Amino acid sequence: MPVTVLDPKTALIVIDLQQGILAYPLVHSADDVLEKSVALANAFRARNLPVVLVNVAGGAPGRNEQPPRASSFPPGWADLAPAIDTGRHDHKVTKKTWGAFTGTDLNEYLAGQGVTQVVLCGIATSIGVESTARQAHELGFNVTIATDAMTDMNADAHVNSVTRIFPRLGETGTVDEILACLEQDGGRK
Repeated sequence: MPVTVLDPKTALIVIDLQQGILAYPLVHSADDVLEKSVALANAFRARNLPVVLVNVAGGAPGRNEQPPRASSFPPGWADLAPAIDTGRHDHKVTKKTWGAFTGTDLNEYLAGQGVTQVVLCGIATSIGVESTARQAHELGFNVTIATDAMTDMNADAHVNSVTRIFPRLGETGTVDEILACLEQDGGRK
C-alpha cells in the first residue's frame, strides 16, 4: 500500500548510516541510500519535525550461530556518515541491539515530542530497520517505510522485509512519495 498521509507529528528515524556499516558489501548502493536518507532528513528538519539518528555500538548479549563480524570494531566504525550532517535539534540514539527502542530513550523522546508516526530508512533492511519497525508498530506508532532509502547485505532478506513484513507493519513508499506527502500536508512548521 502506498503512503497515504503523514500525521502532523511524524518523526524520521535513520538507522545505522555509520562508517562501518556503509563499508559492508550491500545489495544497493550505499551512496544512493545515504543520499535519499539525507533528502528525507533535510525535509523533516525544514519542517521542524523530529529527526532521530541511530547508530549501533556493540551487540546484544547471548549466543547465536553466526559469529560477530569483528571481535572489536576499528576506531570510527560507529561514527555516523558525515553526509547525514547532524542537525541542531536531531536526537541521537546509540543502540546495542537490532531495534532502536530496546535499552534506549527513543520511546520516551518520541512521546515527549508528541510523535504519533515514524518514517524509517537506513541499513540493514532486515535487521535494524525491520526490528525498529516492528517495535514502533508494537508501541502503537503509525509506521511508514522508505523502501528506496534502505538496503541490506542479503538481497533475499531485503525483498522479504519489503514485500512480506513491512506491509503488515505500516505503509511503504518511496522517498519521493514521502516528500510529496510532506509537501501536500502544508509544509508543517
